[in-house]
Amino acid sequence: MRFKRVFLLVLDSLGVGEAEDAVNYGDTGANTLKHIEENYDLFIPNLKKIGFLNTVNMDVKEDVDAYYTMAKPNNAGKDHINGYYELIGLLSTIPYKTFNEGFPGEIIANIEHITGRKVLGNICCTDDTIIKELGEAAINYGGLIVYTSADSDLQIAAHEDIIDIDTLYKYAERIRALTLRENWRVGRVIARPFNGSAGNYKFIKTARKDFALKPPKRTILDKLCEKKYNVIGIGEVNAIFDGAGINKTIKAVDNAEAINKLIDIMDKKFTGLCITSLNDFDTVYGHNRDVEGYGKAIEDLDVDIPLILNKLELDDLLIITADHGNDPTFPGNDHTRENVPVILYSRNFSEPKRLIPFKTLADIGATIADNFEIDPPEIGESILSILV
Repeated sequence: MRFKRVFLLVLDSLGVGEAEDAVNYGDTGANTLKHIEENYDLFIPNLKKIGFLNTVNMDVKEDVDAYYTMAKPNNAGKDHINGYYELIGLLSTIPYKTFNEGFPGEIIANIEHITGRKVLGNICCTDDTIIKELGEAAINYGGLIVYTSADSDLQIAAHEDIIDIDTLYKYAERIRALTLRENWRVGRVIARPFNGSAGNYKFIKTARKDFALKPPKRTILDKLCEKKYNVIGIGEVNAIFDGAGINKTIKAVDNAEAINKLIDIMDKKFTGLCITSLNDFDTVYGHNRDVEGYGKAIEDLDVDIPLILNKLELDDLLIITADHGNDPTFPGNDHTRENVPVILYSRNFSEPKRLIPFKTLADIGATIADNFEIDPPEIGESILSILV
């Protein structure tokens, strides 16, 4: 084992340019990081030092403090779960379903049947607008607000005074079972309780609960657990894998809390992998096409980079990457099919530099497996030996 602890920091949706097959997804020309930089005056001196901006054009940076490159997506689809699956070396050839125009009437009818509740909404919405517009009606009808975020998900919202939180969770479980049908298979069913009064309805962020699908086969996360290594998930990581292969879960409601929890865990003594998801880039800014907000969120991360780097021990490895793109300058509210940045930093690297592009995001998972001397994942090649 070369690195005792590996910290995988996933900047959800921060892509660095169209993938080779972007045309198949209608995403030709997408480039999340480049277009933010062109439309917002990014000030990120610390990320620049580790080659982050150079992942866009893959140009050579002298005196760089980290290895840097980009990775090409291979798994089918551009949804959240398939991106994470590929990061840990799991092959997925069938994308999860998305319903950006709303769910078919048959799904809605089935939801009403199994819950006994009227369904409102059935639209694509990426913020809290839907509860502001339909909250009062949901209370009056005792109904469920059903919507999607343009990701592969089905979200159900209800006011906690009308449908208590535990009941909403039970509804979500039933809907999860309903959406196991192949033509309805979404990556996640998400229960979203809200409270407040007319004009001031708010999601209860700490009460959100995701009902995902377990990975279709054993992953390197399971193998790490079996070898008694720690596998820590910060943010929505546990929800993405439905708990499979995660032996410690730390909740975080936004980027700031996730970073704070990461910094806290870096002070602990453990051996294994810690995965942190910074989901605000995607859900708060990418889907809502908020260029300025996205840019400020990257700057906020930049402020925390020195603290994160200084917390690393000599035998720690930090990997910064993303799971897909979500170009805020692109039409629509969907993810974009993009390559992702890869930054590898250790305090004992002597020759950090640009690396050739990874053929798949799975090279990250393969490298992690190689480090902890477990069986390699089904896809991906380790680059551990070239990190000097």
